[in-house]
Amino acid sequence: MPAPKKVLIIDDDADYRHVMGEILQMEGWEVLEADEGEAGLEAVRQQRPEVVLCDLLMPRSNGFLVCRNIRSDFTLRHTKIIVTSGRDYDSDRLAASEAGADEYLTKPIKPYDLLAKIARLCDEAKAGSPPARAMNAAGAEPARLKFWGVRGSIPSPGPATVRYGGNTACVSFRAMGEIIILDAGTGLRPFGRELMVEFKDQPLNLTLLLSHTHWDHIQGLPFFSPIYLPHCRMRILGFEGARRGLVNVLTGQMESPYFPVPFGELPGNIEVEELKDLEFLVGAVRVRAWFANHPGICVGYRLFTDDGSLAYFPDNETHCRYDPDGKVRATRKDASLEYARAQEEKMLEFIRGADVLVLDAQYDRTEHEHHIGWGHGCVDDVVAVAMKAGVKKLFLFHHDPDHDDAKIDSMLAHARKLVAEQKSSLVVEAATEGVVVELARAGH
Repeated sequence: MPAPKKVLIIDDDADYRHVMGEILQMEGWEVLEADEGEAGLEAVRQQRPEVVLCDLLMPRSNGFLVCRNIRSDFTLRHTKIIVTSGRDYDSDRLAASEAGADEYLTKPIKPYDLLAKIARLCDEAKAGSPPARAMNAAGAEPARLKFWGVRGSIPSPGPATVRYGGNTACVSFRAMGEIIILDAGTGLRPFGRELMVEFKDQPLNLTLLLSHTHWDHIQGLPFFSPIYLPHCRMRILGFEGARRGLVNVLTGQMESPYFPVPFGELPGNIEVEELKDLEFLVGAVRVRAWFANHPGICVGYRLFTDDGSLAYFPDNETHCRYDPDGKVRATRKDASLEYARAQEEKMLEFIRGADVLVLDAQYDRTEHEHHIGWGHGCVDDVVAVAMKAGVKKLFLFHHDPDHDDAKIDSMLAHARKLVAEQKSSLVVEAATEGVVVELARAGH
């Protein structure tokens, strides 16, 4: 028999808590209580109720603050909040909605109205689940990624790039009930259109992981349709830059005269968080970050799921240079061999055993000789690193804007030749817009 759903009543009126509690218990709810805002927030974090009934005017933390604190915790994004108040001002209703409340009820509350609101919110939560798809062995939807933008530096549309695609970096990743976006290049725009068709007016919860804030990784954000919808909640995570914080960078590109809609006026519920730790959770997905060898503060991510793991390093230059047999033949610009080997070993350990590795392979060997120290990968070195780390499947990524489809074909053929010569089981592909990869099947 399933456990009853939990509802938390936060109100300083004990009689009101008692009456509402009895009504909800009769409907099968497990009722929790708190007599002020801070105690209520602690109960939310510990008990994880499906619904919170929160009074507007309370000691220590008012209803607006409670809403904002719940909405700032991405792990509580599915929690439904109903603000209750003896006041019926339009300004209070608007402020409650802006703070993250799902509903606003005026006291005295009629039991029928309360139960109807809760039933509707719970029905919406069920409706917001993604449509059923193929299941993995555990009976859950298998983790999968989709390439939306695979190009580096600048979009490169045209007949010569139509097969692999011309949009800049963006990869979607769905796993364990989460929708995670890796970078916000121009590929984010078509992904937004797909989400609009799939979810329509249903609630939409997203997490955007930024590797860094170079233009080709953020320029799609202003054109991402879901952030213009009130029922979209998106958490943006990344590391702080040297001169300007993450919020300032993202808002700056949407200021006049660059863009007509300021970041602060977006209808969607957008949260920007500068990461401090290199390991964190997105729902049940465990995420690790590691610093890439690229100008500025740039990271790669590894995401761990029940179906396997994905490693994503869109911009990175290996610390060492490799011979065809995988032996180190040189180091990067002005680096000692000992230092380079140590840094490379950290990278190898980070990606070791990944089911899928998406890695910067912008240049061939001849091109790279003229771009050492630019922070981008050479296909020969990238293949060597993937084999050393025991990766199952490698996607060459961050295609040069001057490389047409034929050039990428030749680089892919060369990469596969290197693998064959070493008799490795590594599978190599070139990242292609629109391609979907299931982790559960990545090694097949």
